[in-house]
Amino acid sequence: MQYSADLYEPGMSALHQKPAPEVPARMIHSHSWRTALIVSSLAALVIVTPMIFFGNAAGHDFQSHLASWMEMAAQWRQGNILPRWAEWSNWGFGEPRFIFYPPASWMFGAALGSILPWRIVPGTMIFVAVVIAGMTMWTLARRWLTEMQSYVAAVLFAANPCHLVMIYYRSDFGELLVSALFPLMVLGALSVIREDWRRVPLLAIVLGGIWLLNAPAAVVATYALVLLLVVGCVLRRSLRPLIYGAIALAGGLGLAAFYVLPAAWEQRWVRVADAVEGRFTPERNLLFSQIYYANHPGIQAFNWKVSGVAVGVIVATAIAIFFSRRYIKQWSELWWLLLALAGASSFLMLPPSAFLWRHLPKLRFLQFPWRWLMPLDFALAFFVAAAISRIRTIWLFIVMLGLVLAAAAIVRDTHWESQSVPFVVEEIRSGHGYRGIQGFAPLNTHVGEQYEDRPLITTLDPRDGSSDRLQINIEEWTAERRVFSAHTADAVTLVLHLLNYPAWEVRVDGQTTPTESDPETGQLVVPLEKGTHQVEVSFRRTWDRTAGGVISVLSVVGLILATLYTRRRLAITIVE
Repeated sequence: MQYSADLYEPGMSALHQKPAPEVPARMIHSHSWRTALIVSSLAALVIVTPMIFFGNAAGHDFQSHLASWMEMAAQWRQGNILPRWAEWSNWGFGEPRFIFYPPASWMFGAALGSILPWRIVPGTMIFVAVVIAGMTMWTLARRWLTEMQSYVAAVLFAANPCHLVMIYYRSDFGELLVSALFPLMVLGALSVIREDWRRVPLLAIVLGGIWLLNAPAAVVATYALVLLLVVGCVLRRSLRPLIYGAIALAGGLGLAAFYVLPAAWEQRWVRVADAVEGRFTPERNLLFSQIYYANHPGIQAFNWKVSGVAVGVIVATAIAIFFSRRYIKQWSELWWLLLALAGASSFLMLPPSAFLWRHLPKLRFLQFPWRWLMPLDFALAFFVAAAISRIRTIWLFIVMLGLVLAAAAIVRDTHWESQSVPFVVEEIRSGHGYRGIQGFAPLNTHVGEQYEDRPLITTLDPRDGSSDRLQINIEEWTAERRVFSAHTADAVTLVLHLLNYPAWEVRVDGQTTPTESDPETGQLVVPLEKGTHQVEVSFRRTWDRTAGGVISVLSVVGLILATLYTRRRLAITIVE
């Protein structure tokens, strides 16, 4: 294998040699991307094939994602392109889940559900995500590895153990999509570390996409990026990589600001603390943690299953690093960067890292330390592909057999479900609604399935609701707008089948009135005087949503201008 002659300069130490001995263009055939697409598609097909026979893999978050896709598709038909309030959550009382969960993955699911039968949407999304993962890994790997090795890296990353856990145990489609983009983020980081400032806009776009797909996985990606930049600064003995990386990170967060800013600001209005307390505390979910909850007996079993997967990945990565050590001189920066990424990812899953989980900013929002399997499996795929020429065939066969057996064990242990899709469809169609997400419930609200039969509008005092004293005419009842007229013989307090939230605005006869809550359930109440009234309840645009949108627009404009500027500078350089 030969490399370009200009990749090394005489007199430079190993750490300061140019870090990317990329495969020359003549070694990358024009049809390589087609082959990469084929092998990635085959890996994706193998992963989704069990779903053809057994139904959908109903992991922990399956119904939550499925309901959100259906809810978003329904709101699109109402003309609400970017929903904020989930109408049918909490048995029809609603919740602001679309403010706090990144919109991109749920919009993707809703788009698929708008053109495909809902029963095949999960498998289709998994197939697409796995193919993207393989292609992005190939895009990175082909710059350092041979053609065959880059295909191996693509397949190994597409079907890595973390993806299998996400698909079969977790049903976490947002995290899967973030993982699919992770190689592009690393590629952008490597370019920035090489002080190629022209790649800053690309890195910013990838980071923005990651933050719009899944927040916990975005935290992992952001910390991984910072680690790579810091190590890159040490290797380069320069702060420029960190400066360029900070600009890219700011640009990425700016692109996603229309989601990030409202999600950060409005946390004070919901029970988000419930999502990082109790059984969701990171320290209680480190590898092989001794945890038991009488109401959740499966938590301990799942922790040990994923711990076994993590230990296997850590050991396999260590072996691959050992066999790929011959590339230290050829890939000085790349090798050390990936080694640091693998080491940090492994350490953060182990009990000694508990102090970091308590003190590093926002790290606790990951909930589960094993989420660091995502960058670790990326490093594993690259190191194994790099070391494959040094590993004897028998050992390679043993490793592949082990992966196949592990995958078979996971598939066999999966909860398969063929009725979840029609069940959720019927729950929404009938108006019954579905269970909400605990961390997204507004503060001081207490509703459950026992309240589902409450009418859309009732009175705080049931004696005031007799038909001869109160008449209600509902004119419009959609996710983010409720309009009705009321004629009452006496002063009355109406209770809506809707949870109160600071973004709700109530107008009675055209005049804005303060919102109030039912002290028992937290439902929105509207006090009315005697007479006939026109009531309009709408989900208003808060200042944080407006500010986030403005920042995102400005970031898009800034990145476009930066891209045009870099292209102009590149054209001038070529001419010179």
